[in-house]
Amino acid sequence: MRKPNVLIIDDEGGIRKSLADVLEDEKYRVFTAEDAVCGLEILAREDIGIVFLDVLMPRMGGIDALELIRRNHKKNEVIMISGHANIDVAVRAVKLGAYDFLEKPLSLEKVLTVCRNVAEILHLREENQKLSTLKYNDEFVGSSAEMEKVRDLIKQAASSEAKILISGENGSGKELAARAIHRLSSRAAKPFVEVNCAAIPDTLIESELFGHEKGAFTDAISLRKGRFETATGGTLFLDEIGDMSMQAQAKVLRAIQDQKIERLGGEKTISVDVRIVAATNKDLEQLCREGKFRDDLFFRLNVIPLRIPPLRERKSDIPVLLTHFLEEFNAQKPEISPEVLDFLSAYSWPGNVRELKNFSQRIAVIYGDRHVGLKEVSELLNESGLKNTGATSVPHFPVEKVMGMTFSQAKDFFEKYFLEYKLFQNNGIITHAAEAIGIYPSNLHAKMKKHGL
Repeated sequence: MRKPNVLIIDDEGGIRKSLADVLEDEKYRVFTAEDAVCGLEILAREDIGIVFLDVLMPRMGGIDALELIRRNHKKNEVIMISGHANIDVAVRAVKLGAYDFLEKPLSLEKVLTVCRNVAEILHLREENQKLSTLKYNDEFVGSSAEMEKVRDLIKQAASSEAKILISGENGSGKELAARAIHRLSSRAAKPFVEVNCAAIPDTLIESELFGHEKGAFTDAISLRKGRFETATGGTLFLDEIGDMSMQAQAKVLRAIQDQKIERLGGEKTISVDVRIVAATNKDLEQLCREGKFRDDLFFRLNVIPLRIPPLRERKSDIPVLLTHFLEEFNAQKPEISPEVLDFLSAYSWPGNVRELKNFSQRIAVIYGDRHVGLKEVSELLNESGLKNTGATSVPHFPVEKVMGMTFSQAKDFFEKYFLEYKLFQNNGIITHAAEAIGIYPSNLHAKMKKHGL
């Protein structure tokens, strides 16, 4: 995460220097100004994220400067500092949009904590801004009936505050669905905060979700807000929630029910306002039956179930997705033969859209705008470790050789070639190949035996 630039506006040179030294040691780029007029000039020409603003200064007071900053530089977060202010001034500053109010002499530990929290907020805001510029339909490419159902349900669910449980295989697009729900909701201007429950150790998941107070455990050297607090006003996406420990599940359930949390090591109850979207690639109902997932949490999350179909269930979208990804990775698309499109449409894509996207990038990088045939596709699949379980290369049909055969010989030769091709096209799965050919699997077995396949 890129650290934001910091501007310190204070008429005391010692304050400016001590603050700047501490923040520069933490790798922040720091600008300083001796009064608000000079500070506003720096804001106009530099990319500033955090402003430390003194209250009492010559030429222009800090409160007046705060009003101008909030009006003209809305992306900045302002932290007011003062050694003489009273509670009324602090309340007024917060009402005008100040992020925090710190009293002098400044606690450098408090300064660093506030900077870290603001930096995270600015980062989330920047990510959400990037997401808001994406077109919704670009994320769910394809016109299959299955994806139209997904789009319709996302649009309906997004307008509500109901909790949503997204299920689907890895790489199918669960995170894209969650982000689309957030972007189409009334919370779109607020943070979208993601927690990958499978990637965080059990010992850290509670600290990650609820935050901690200084000294709560050995490495807790400062206060840290958790994801529930950071996501307040927005959406909290609990990805792979099926991997969450039972202990953490109990606390998440209570937080969802009460919309209140407590940081680790803290006694203060903190109110939060988050919309919960969860996702899993596991069968949570089965986990409930096995006692590995709480029934009450499952029912809380599963208000609106949303299933993202695997790519093999919407094969008509594969050519469209392939074209979309090739355009993304290469301005000059490779020339893809119809046979390749048929073959890729028949492939099972166990890694779903993510696998197809990676495969498309591989084609774009290696072949540029050159022709790509079945042989090239076969080699790329084999090199990537995605080998078909049947033949390992597309059989070549020798026309010249066939021309010298009798009708009976040519017929048998073509039948063998045809079966090899269909087996390869269907990843060596006999039932799938038989269905594609239009015969029973037992008949296919007999023909394979006849031709020594």
